[in-house]
This record gives sequence, C-alpha cells and structure tokens, in this order.
Amino acid sequence: MVTIQQGLRSDGVAVSMSQLCRWFGVPRRTVYYRPVKAAPVVRPELADPIKQLIEAEPAFGYRTVAGLLGMNKNTVQRIFQLMGWQVRKRAVGMRPRIQALLSVASAPNQRWATDLCRIWGGRDGWLTLALVIDCHTRQLLGWHLSRTGRATTAAAALEQALITRFGTLGRVREPFLLRSDNGLVFTSRHYTRLVRSYGLRQEFITPHCPQQNGMVERVIRTLKEQCAHRHRFESQQHAMRVISDWIQFYNHRRPHQALGMKTPAEAYALAA
Repeated sequence: MVTIQQGLRSDGVAVSMSQLCRWFGVPRRTVYYRPVKAAPVVRPELADPIKQLIEAEPAFGYRTVAGLLGMNKNTVQRIFQLMGWQVRKRAVGMRPRIQALLSVASAPNQRWATDLCRIWGGRDGWLTLALVIDCHTRQLLGWHLSRTGRATTAAAALEQALITRFGTLGRVREPFLLRSDNGLVFTSRHYTRLVRSYGLRQEFITPHCPQQNGMVERVIRTLKEQCAHRHRFESQQHAMRVISDWIQFYNHRRPHQALGMKTPAEAYALAA
C-alpha cells in the first residue's frame, strides 16, 4: 500500500492512506502493523555440545546428533537451522524405476546382503572392501579389505559374518537368503560353491538395478562419507584399523533412524 501511495505521489496525485484503504477494502491496522517478535535466541548449553559433535563428525545429520546426545530431534533441528548448520539437500527429480524386489527382512538371519566397493589405500593403491549386513538389523556382520577384488575377498567377509553371528563356521541350521549383484565375484564357482556349503541360498538382483540391493549400498555410502572420505589412508593396515573402529561405532553406538533410533546391536538383541 505504501508503494502505491508513493507511486501516486510521484505522478502528482496526493492520496491519504485512509482513502487508499477504503478503495482497496483493506483494514488500516494491517497497513500500520509492525511485528514486535524478538529474534530467536539459542541457549549455549544446548548449542555447544551439538557444535562439538558436528565439528568432529560433519557428516552427521540432526537425527543422528539428537540420538547420540539424548536430545529432542526437533530442538536439534531448530538449532541447526538458526545457526546455519543444516545443509540443504539437492533436489532429486522423478526417476523411472522398475518394480524392485526390496532387500528387507522381518527377522534376523532371514536375508543378508553383500557387496564390494573400492577405497584408496595410499601407497598400497586401490583396495577392495567386501561387506556383509543383516537386512533386518542393519548390523554389519562381516568385512574384508584386500588389494585384489577376487572371490576370496567376498568369501572372507562372508565367513567372518558367519562367525560373528553364529560363533563358528559350519552349515547353518535354517537356510536363509544372501542377496548380491550379478558381478563376476558373486557368480564365480568358488563363491557359489562356498555359499552352498554353508547352507545359504543366493539371491541375485535384476541386472543394472542397484536399488534392489539398497541396504548394503546405503551402508557403503555411509562408510565412505563418515569414515573413508574423512581420512587419508597411508596403507592397507592403516585403512583396516580406521575402518574396524568405525564399524564398531556403527554397530554399537550409532543410532539408526529405520530402527527407531536404536543401534544395530540393540535391534538384534531385541529381536533375538
């Protein structure tokens, strides 16, 4: 309304604000209203521990921070917004998807998932990391880091997962599914023979559809963002030490949103 009055005045027409309000049917109080709300204040006793944690772990979102600090997630998100700590996510448009077979499970040891990724190991060059997770608890059961991406790397991760879950190597009592992609490692005779010998049934995703193995893919992304990309590994041994520490943190201390902000170890203890 003020802009209209100034425009008329510049044209040599003097009109009062009361007259303009009558013309446009606008109450005068809305024109003269000035907000008196005070600027929001962030309490230091709440912001300081949040700042310390995100400085140590920049990849953590407000839900993870709230879970680790035992704070209300809405309070933490509001502090993130006021302090400018919340990163704006890139908008993702609609993407065509085929009907995917979800990598979900309703109980532990119903479906496991496995995959490989590459990590730079300094003077040892590119290393191959094999992971095995339980699709129900999201627990990272087995892993192996090697200089080669052969079937023996994936086999070592699977055997470690079996020892972690069952305490020994041997044929499982009740067969369950092991999901993977169609790569040469997981379709090799050595690996398929090993899987059958332990009583597991392999389950392959549709070619070129990694979203069907989304759980282990998401764990790999989290590992890279929160561990591998934050360190400059000098060697394979250095990478193994750091990754081992992070996996312990992931399984026993890091809350998981899909598990009701419980850790994978807590989710397994409740389901077992």
